[in-house]
Amino acid sequence: MPLVDTHAHLDQEEFADDREAVIERAREAGVEAIVTVGTTALSSEQSVDLAGGHPGVFAAVGIQPNYTAQAVPGDWERVVTLVTRPRVVAIGETGLDRHWDYSPFDIQQDYFDRHLRLAQERGLPFIVHTRDSDAEVVEMLREAHRRGPLRGVMHSFAGTAETAGECLELGLHISFAGMVTFKKSDALREVAVIVPDDRILVETDSPYLSPHPLRGKRNEPANVLHTATCLAEVRGVELEAFAEQTTINARALFRYAELRKA
Repeated sequence: MPLVDTHAHLDQEEFADDREAVIERAREAGVEAIVTVGTTALSSEQSVDLAGGHPGVFAAVGIQPNYTAQAVPGDWERVVTLVTRPRVVAIGETGLDRHWDYSPFDIQQDYFDRHLRLAQERGLPFIVHTRDSDAEVVEMLREAHRRGPLRGVMHSFAGTAETAGECLELGLHISFAGMVTFKKSDALREVAVIVPDDRILVETDSPYLSPHPLRGKRNEPANVLHTATCLAEVRGVELEAFAEQTTINARALFRYAELRKA
């Protein structure tokens, strides 16, 4: 039964002591691919290096909105250069965040626009982070859509059915992380039910957002099975069928299968 963790942060310090074991446990759990996602220029470089050294691991490169104010001259150019490296399958994570307010909003918007334009120019999907900024994210996605088709994913989705619907209309995928398994996430599970079969994805966002029944522990890619199990149940399908469908969706979006031997 194949699964894909479409969003993890394998480069982070939380995995420093057992990164190889974490990747092996994912393989043993049936995870055929992990997309390890950069948050800064350095993190993106480290993600590319990890992908290059591990079959089944692929990289996304970008500067996460909360880190945009920390970017120094040359960081964006480093990200652009990384796009051409082997096993890079996406751009991001990017987006907007009003919750933490670590970076001025106009700087976040500038970088979000850069990522969207780069993704469209290079024909790669993009990965969107949004927190307390769904309306502004959708507005910028609409603007980008006027330039051309969009390929991307709303990662760790926690928004409303209305926001999901708008993103789906723009051509995006919707990915769910461990939050959808939480006891108080009934509304989010209701959103998960309405996402079309060919647009739904699963992820861990590890080391964050451990799913029930592992809340409070460090998350890792193998735990994507818990999220997939929850979603299969609420959507009324067998786990094997749901895993197969989400894997097909991930292969189609990230096109990583052709890079397996790169």
